Amino acid sequence: MREKLTPSVTFATSCWKRDWDILLKTKCLQNKIARNVFDFSKKVLVINNVEDRGEIEKFAKKAVDSGVLTDYFFVEDHIDEALKFFQLTKDALGKGYYYSNHELVSIYLCKTDYIVFYTGDTRLNEKVNWITPAIVKFEENSNYKVANPVWNYKYDEAQAESSSEIEDFFVGFGFSDQCFLVRTADFRAPIYNEEHPASARYPEYGGETFEKRVDSWMRNHNYQRLTFKEGSYMHEDFPESAFMKKLQIKTGKYDK
Repeated sequence: MREKLTPSVTFATSCWKRDWDILLKTKCLQNKIARNVFDFSKKVLVINNVEDRGEIEKFAKKAVDSGVLTDYFFVEDHIDEALKFFQLTKDALGKGYYYSNHELVSIYLCKTDYIVFYTGDTRLNEKVNWITPAIVKFEENSNYKVANPVWNYKYDEAQAESSSEIEDFFVGFGFSDQCFLVRTADFRAPIYNEEHPASARYPEYGGETFEKRVDSWMRNHNYQRLTFKEGSYMHEDFPESAFMKKLQIKTGKYDK
């Protein structure tokens, strides 16, 4: 009997003009990757809305040369073809375009079986082996479309939002773009034009975001999310103040 191959997984995250230096000038990025306790086939940084492309590319190349990354991409180089592929337009997304373009490009360019995506300011504070058990469940049941750890240590909230439990996971509806694991084939498809009344709970200022459209698609088709019970990610906005950001970089906040 032929042994089944282990699915390949891409780690992807994004940066933009206000946080690229945190990810590329500190150990923030390598820590984000390592704490997932998984041997990723690809480790990708998607770069969006930056002012000095040349300077940022210099640091991104260093990350590739050192093995922290395998690839980096600029959103502006691929967004038009990604929108066409997903049967979307910038106008249709409205304000949501600016919150969604880096995620759409990440998925569009992904060549592995699965992709794990973190926003730039989302991280695990400790090692959490959540990806392998999630993939096991994905392979057993195609109705599971998304997996993530608990968000911001809100274990009670995650349990309350679930409809059932299986072993290491809460099971229910919902989707957050802060951190997610998905089958690439499920999401690398024109699924982002659906609506659902429950998805109106997402902030109005965001417009028609990737996050909102995924939530609608999942609810419309009764697809479910797995939330890992034994670990949490943390979403913490990076400082807007340039002075505070430089101070935090200098004092090693992101190297821990």
